[in-house]
Amino acid sequence: VQLQASGGGLVQAGDSLRLSCVVSGRTLNRYSMGWFRQAPGTEREFVATISWSGGSTRYADSVKGRFTISRDNTKNTVYLQMNSLKPEDTAVYYCAQSFDVIGVTTRSDYQNWGQGTQVTVSS
Repeated sequence: VQLQASGGGLVQAGDSLRLSCVVSGRTLNRYSMGWFRQAPGTEREFVATISWSGGSTRYADSVKGRFTISRDNTKNTVYLQMNSLKPEDTAVYYCAQSFDVIGVTTRSDYQNWGQGTQVTVSS
């Protein structure tokens, strides 16, 4: 299984970005997906997760109301729409796949990870 994240970049505070993550290879029949991020010198932290059906989503408090996670199972792709970006959102963003279908928030519950995409928000 390969996860390819893309869509990062350098933006100004208040701007928007949409990250994408394509899952390819021998994928699981059903799986939930998540986004995590890691800033320099910090632990990788949970950002958002979405269930297999897309009907259940969860967010970190720091992004709630600004970020939206979605998925298109016909394209094996998950998205993270990020609005009203802040300098503290600057990090490498990773997508991850979990055998759990309902969506989970803990790093150890994810089995496959993408390579990460850099998001930099200037003030």
